Amino acid sequence: MNAPIEPAVQLRDLRKHYGGGSDVTALAGVSVDFPAGSFTAVMGPSGSGKSTLLHCAAGLDEPTSGTVALVGVPLAGRNETELTRLRRDHVAFVFQSYNLMPALTVWQNVTLPALLAGRRPDKEWTRQVIERVGLGERMGHRPGELSGGQQQRVAIARALASRSAVVFADEPTGALDTTTAREVLHLLTQIARMGQTVVMVTHDPVAASYADSALFLVDGQIVRHLANPTAKAVADELAGLAPRPQAAPHEAAAYDSAGYRAHVGRHAMTAGVQEGTARR
Repeated sequence: MNAPIEPAVQLRDLRKHYGGGSDVTALAGVSVDFPAGSFTAVMGPSGSGKSTLLHCAAGLDEPTSGTVALVGVPLAGRNETELTRLRRDHVAFVFQSYNLMPALTVWQNVTLPALLAGRRPDKEWTRQVIERVGLGERMGHRPGELSGGQQQRVAIARALASRSAVVFADEPTGALDTTTAREVLHLLTQIARMGQTVVMVTHDPVAASYADSALFLVDGQIVRHLANPTAKAVADELAGLAPRPQAAPHEAAAYDSAGYRAHVGRHAMTAGVQEGTARR
């Protein structure tokens, strides 16, 4: 009898509270497994805890209580150096801030994570990824020569090119045109079929429809798990979700976006995983 396969990411009774004037509960007892080779969309109203879940699962933020295991490794008690190595070797990120190296070309930015991890970049796969995000003619350009949308595509390519075990993506298609967004989502589907695990926060029902399943959060709790989601089913589900009642809109937005961008920025290069799409 075969032993059960360890989930790529495992969360148990995860809780996260923020203080500072008004106490905000970002996660309120989340337990979920993300199996190896799965593609999961995480959805919910602003302030529901989506980004909090993503960052705690990746070891970028420490939960108030509960446990996280990443590729079978418990994160509790590990110091920043240990977490950095774990992320560098097994995790990639696509965040809304790009965090590209300004002195490096598109090709160099995309291959940098593999080099930092002591691996030889797969040139053919790297070229394929860069071309599929629409930057085949821009491989020699530096970030300052690219538009914001093009820089986001570099960050996405960097995450996909190094074939990490887990890809955490926060609104990866938000700054992209429809055609490029579709290509990126196809790529995420492809790498999941190749055995990588994708956890994607998104507000877009169409983007979520590319995933194997969709989780819906309200007030830091999973309230629904939808298998094989369609855009219509996701949109209907979102329409029925209640917004967070205990936080004013500006408070919810503050902890779900701006505060996290600052937090991620502080950890990005330390993690050895260029957070803007941190090293995949």
